[in-house]
Amino acid sequence: MTGVSDRLTRQGTAPTPGILHLGPGAFFRAFLAQYTHDAMATSGGDWGIVAASLRSPAARDQLGPQDGVYTAVTLAPAGEEMRTITSVTEVMVAPEDPSALVARMADPAIRIVTLTVTEKGYCHAPATGRLDLTHPDIAADLADLAQPRSAPGFLVAGLRARRNAGLAPFTVLSCDNLPANGALVRGVVVDFARAIDPELADWIEAHVAFPATMVDRITPAITPDDLDRVAARLGYRDEGAVLHEPFSQWVIEDDFPLGRPDWAAAGAQLVASVEAHETMKLRMLNGTHSTLAYLGYLAGHQTIADAVADPPFADLCRKLWHDEIIPTVPRPEGEDLPAYAAALLARYRNPAIRHRTSQIATDGSQKLPQRLLGPIRETLAAGHVPKGLCLAVAGWMRYVGGIDEKGLPIKLRDPLAGRIGALCQPGDSPADRVDALLGLDAVFEPALAATPAFRDTVKDAYTRLVRDGARAAVLDYLG
Repeated sequence: MTGVSDRLTRQGTAPTPGILHLGPGAFFRAFLAQYTHDAMATSGGDWGIVAASLRSPAARDQLGPQDGVYTAVTLAPAGEEMRTITSVTEVMVAPEDPSALVARMADPAIRIVTLTVTEKGYCHAPATGRLDLTHPDIAADLADLAQPRSAPGFLVAGLRARRNAGLAPFTVLSCDNLPANGALVRGVVVDFARAIDPELADWIEAHVAFPATMVDRITPAITPDDLDRVAARLGYRDEGAVLHEPFSQWVIEDDFPLGRPDWAAAGAQLVASVEAHETMKLRMLNGTHSTLAYLGYLAGHQTIADAVADPPFADLCRKLWHDEIIPTVPRPEGEDLPAYAAALLARYRNPAIRHRTSQIATDGSQKLPQRLLGPIRETLAAGHVPKGLCLAVAGWMRYVGGIDEKGLPIKLRDPLAGRIGALCQPGDSPADRVDALLGLDAVFEPALAATPAFRDTVKDAYTRLVRDGARAAVLDYLG
């Protein structure tokens, strides 16, 4: 290893913190931290980021010795491009000192609290969007908010501390892939606050801004081999490096009472409403991503690029977009939906992106309602049966059964894994398996689950998957 140092360090003075972020994983580093870095480089401002992990010390252990500085690697088809990101000023580990994190949230210098905690981090019921008061972390926080565990608990504790100190509240900005993510986080925060202090809930409803966002950048998991390759290029070790595709899109509702970085200068779109953009992205990108994840994994494809290199799976995406997804998507201002679909397929084909189907398949119980069940419900209401999307749901059901087409075990990573496992009994008939999983009301609204056209089409698709395999089922759908 060559170079003046064997590790990455900050050169110059760190920016003054103005943002506190919950969930400093790969997507945060590949997205929000980069937009903020570029905004400060272009327009200045005190918008350094205090990043806080709600679970593992891994991010602190990676970034702490590097003063929060890390390398972002763009995986372009023509080769890798590397740049240094300096917007993170500190990394905290919430379980080590919850009260210290609440105190930082109460610091008047912190004007925005951002989140990338994944769908399950909001501790809500995906089918309804409401706070799950029985969630173990929520129950613990309601019993003792002096030592929060959950993202909703920390947000309420921080906002309560601001109100008690007579300070204006920070803005809460969700950057997770959820429909109406601003309204969702507002709902779970208000639900939590109302359970402990109705006056606090009223104050939050009256004074706290929860702008919605649409975020889009593929960020594959980094491997030890990737870190070795980056180190060989840089001449020093960077344990906090992150990989991402060249494409990036961030659409933000512009509602920040205490100000914000000049994210527009970094390429973000500041709008009055993100609803149409988020529907486009959740259904067209995330919907086909989940479809490829389950059916592609079952067919033996390790990555999205591998899956769409198999012609039936590329055709599956095209048919889903044209016949079943685009008809349910209101066209956002300035967007051409067929052109967006073509660009998505080109992104999926990028050979430098090793986005594993198993990675995308995680937490499916949290993802299905917005990615697949929404357009299914609307298509059925319009008098049509979306056979491709029902095949995708059946693919999820086959995947969560825990055994692949070769008889090998599938490790299910899902917050409802215990409940799902109890429903998937060895020897079940295809019809019984589908009936059991459709009874999971945390995922499937009872009205949808009881719709004969939906239930019967999923049963037919699941039977075909078991009998013929995923690739043959896709070919059958294509006709």
